[in-house]
Amino acid sequence: MSDFLPISKKDMNKRGWDECDFVYITGDAYVDHSSFGPAIISRVLELHGYKVGIIPQPDWKNKESITILGRPRLGFLVSAGNMDSMVNHFTVNKKRRSEDAYSPGGKAGMRPDYATVVYCNLIKQTYKDVPIIIGGIEASLRRLSHYDYWSDKVKHSVLIDSGADIISYGMGEHSIVEIADALNSGIAVSDITYIKGTVYKTKSLENVYDYIELPDFDTISTDKIEYAKSFKIQHQNTDPFTAKTLVEKVKEKMYVVQNPPALPLTTQEMDDVYSLPYTGKYHPIYEKEGGIPALSEIKFSITSNRGCFGGCSFCALTFHQGRIVQTRSHESIIDEAVRMTKDPDFKGYIHDVGGPTANFRHTSCEKQNSKGVCMNRQCLFPSPCKNLKVDHKDYINLLRKLRNLPGVKKVFVRSGIRFDYCMADADDTFLRELCNHHISGQLRVAPEHISDNVLKYMGKPGNNVYNAFLKRYGKINDKTGKQQFVVPYLMSSHPGSTMKEAIELAEYIRDMGYIPEQVQDFYPTPSTLSTCMYYTGVDPYTLKPVYTPVSHKEKAMQRALIQYKKPENYEIVKEALLKNGRADLIGFDKMCLIPPRKISGNKNGADINSKNNSKNNSKKNFKEKNTHAKSKKR
Repeated sequence: MSDFLPISKKDMNKRGWDECDFVYITGDAYVDHSSFGPAIISRVLELHGYKVGIIPQPDWKNKESITILGRPRLGFLVSAGNMDSMVNHFTVNKKRRSEDAYSPGGKAGMRPDYATVVYCNLIKQTYKDVPIIIGGIEASLRRLSHYDYWSDKVKHSVLIDSGADIISYGMGEHSIVEIADALNSGIAVSDITYIKGTVYKTKSLENVYDYIELPDFDTISTDKIEYAKSFKIQHQNTDPFTAKTLVEKVKEKMYVVQNPPALPLTTQEMDDVYSLPYTGKYHPIYEKEGGIPALSEIKFSITSNRGCFGGCSFCALTFHQGRIVQTRSHESIIDEAVRMTKDPDFKGYIHDVGGPTANFRHTSCEKQNSKGVCMNRQCLFPSPCKNLKVDHKDYINLLRKLRNLPGVKKVFVRSGIRFDYCMADADDTFLRELCNHHISGQLRVAPEHISDNVLKYMGKPGNNVYNAFLKRYGKINDKTGKQQFVVPYLMSSHPGSTMKEAIELAEYIRDMGYIPEQVQDFYPTPSTLSTCMYYTGVDPYTLKPVYTPVSHKEKAMQRALIQYKKPENYEIVKEALLKNGRADLIGFDKMCLIPPRKISGNKNGADINSKNNSKNNSKKNFKEKNTHAKSKKR
């Protein structure tokens, strides 16, 4: 049935249901689109004959809010939504966000902090004996004991804090169906211990085989080196072909057991998932509130792949989607694009065709299909593996087919490309077609930093690779006759970045001739290598110390240096330069970052000090304003 799943008893009655098999509680508003995890999982269960009702954003202060669909026959499914609820709620400075793109009208405060735990506790108050299966990004990345940035402490597995029975981690299409079938056959939830891609708790290890026992919770919560050792083992066991079962003792006679990840989806399985009868819309109940902002960002974008062998240290994809790239067929993607062209709101522009990395359309090498990824070797870092398969032909052909569809004016590539992968390809065809057809004015790439010392901790290629890419892109793009620029994503305060490297980055930005509009201050989210370094102060693979900016003041300095021209950053940039012996960068010379004092109208930290100051410096200000205007234009 191509309609929204029930959100009320009235909807259930229309379908002739007396009860739901599963009730899905989610922290997001109900959007029935394949970019939303709850939509995929509920539609997959529907495909396998299960009745699923949705309770989006229940009132967590009222336990009756989770009873509106009645008691489910098999269990509750719980997800915080498409984001970790704490990332959704707080900036890196731990300030409350004023908007939530996954809520009606962008309204903030529609879900609780640590939403997975709160929702499960709410269920337990009313339905004590109904199985609870948790999933989504929040549960997936908190599946074992983990450092929590917002409380600044090590927390238990979310399985313990929530009281849930099972975690379906990663991309859960395989595991959720196996769990459903087991419950449907009458197996007690406590006996569902054998499914890949799940985590469960047990009082005995008698029936657990071939496992690695991690340091227990009491140890890692008090010893940072032991925490780092534990994290390394977890990081090495994220591949479905090579991973061992992991066991963590969390309290006396209580263990959390992580089974190996589920197998990646085949192309046919990916096609099946994306061909399910999604409405592609937010539920009509949100119309009066202005809809759901997050949908507008992806409504006319197409997911072509999953997984990423890029291996960035600050990215959680290794833990969630894995390093094995999975792809949809051309036919499946084209069918979606054709349906898109029939949408009355479609204006002829496909906003993106990609995934975690747009230009990955196959595994990095052939052996991954049967033996998995290497445990102690990255595919692209520190340099491309000799077995890396570098080939853009499939992606090129896909983009050509899409842009030639009737009704399609332009196909953009916006989800990001790996420039180091492009550099490993001697053929210019992909970059040439990208410049000619798939960008408009700007190509966004993510060098993240320019210091090789920082880049090595990020798991990113050396700055020489990025500079080589800029030259190659420039030569190819010049032939288009268009003014199209590379816009870099940059990150401040990542482990390894001292103030010296932060100032070097500011100087690099000065030489670029413009100030980046977007800057990411490193955000320590659960289950990334970078977060482990941030918390422990060591590289988990070597146990050697890593300098990490942790104070609010230093993080603010590093971020401000990237946008040193902003008036509101003047004082903190000046303080940073003086404190670090770089007074040479304060002055009126073109190599300086800021002038020696705030001057009326000056864009490098302007403030109106006095009428006299304004008169005395008018000529200087005029010159600096024009210099800044030219910089912005470039």
